[in-house]
Amino acid sequence: MTERALAAKRGAVRVFRKFETLASYVAKRSDLETVAGELMSVVASGAVKIQVNQTFALADAAKAHIALESRQTTGSTVLIP
Repeated sequence: MTERALAAKRGAVRVFRKFETLASYVAKRSDLETVAGELMSVVASGAVKIQVNQTFALADAAKAHIALESRQTTGSTVLIP
């Protein structure tokens, strides 16, 4: 029986959630620089295309959030300072 099932049986339920961060994958700065360089090489080669479908002025961040939340956007959304 899983820990969750045992806890539920006892009347106590705990919820676990692990937040993945960049540090979960890259621990040292030198590793980060290597991975970032590899990513930039792939993007520069054209194998991966970055598509920005809409931009918002930073002052319009609230509008951007509304558009995202209401699913009025596709692809990447960028705030421009």
